[in-house]
Amino acid sequence: MKEDQDKPKVIEESIWLAGEAVKKAPKLRGVPTGVEGLDELFFHAQVEEGKVVKKPLGGIPEYSVVNITGVSDTGKSLMVEQYTLKQASRGERVAFITVESPAPFVTAGLRERAVAMGINFEEVEDNIVLIDAASHATLRENIPNLLATLAHVIKTYKVRHTVIDSITGLYEAREMMARTVVRQLFNFMKKWYQTALFVSQKRSGHEELSAEAAGGYAVSHIVDCTMVLAKELITSKFQASLYKKSIGDVVRLFRIDGCRLCGHDTRTHFLEITETGLVRIGEPL
Repeated sequence: MKEDQDKPKVIEESIWLAGEAVKKAPKLRGVPTGVEGLDELFFHAQVEEGKVVKKPLGGIPEYSVVNITGVSDTGKSLMVEQYTLKQASRGERVAFITVESPAPFVTAGLRERAVAMGINFEEVEDNIVLIDAASHATLRENIPNLLATLAHVIKTYKVRHTVIDSITGLYEAREMMARTVVRQLFNFMKKWYQTALFVSQKRSGHEELSAEAAGGYAVSHIVDCTMVLAKELITSKFQASLYKKSIGDVVRLFRIDGCRLCGHDTRTHFLEITETGLVRIGEPL
């Protein structure tokens, strides 16, 4: 009996012919992000008159899972807040899982961002559903509970987009579990056809513009796309000449580290946080 239990099994339902699998694959479409300068950095290829040409996608790929990583004060949370408000203004529901700050404080930030974006927050507030994992350890420290709650929200409110700020808080002090946690979240987003943004945090000592974050490369290896945000303090004449800034200035940078679903701009770009608290992607270096 034990020999039968130990015998390897063929999992037939895991086998697909590519011709069958492609029928269930979603069409490649762009989702506008609400971040100036970002949407045009993604593209797809088309054949026109026998030649392959690049066509702007107009946003991040629909149904993709995107990791946004960087050190503190680089604009990660601002970016996902802008994305959330952009989707809400398009009439689409967003689940915003807040792991770092209680829901009322996140809402206050969203309201400020809405004003800066020219969006009437009262007109879109019912399209944003917050899940407060910051105030409830049973969600933050128990992934099955979190996913069950998110599934309930998706079904009840017809949610199409999920934001988690930040996933690092879901495996804090147990970074060896990062890959398991992120894989569960990734598979869930694919099952429920969510376009998802995961914010992840860098620990000190990591290279500013690398995709490595808390938990190593666990996040970037699993997700569809990684965006890296960085900042540098200008302390030398060489840096001042390179970035065309003055010594003492802070320069923020942005890079798409990879996207397996479509083409993308591989250059490092300047990133700006405006006086009104909006993230904007600028020219390449």
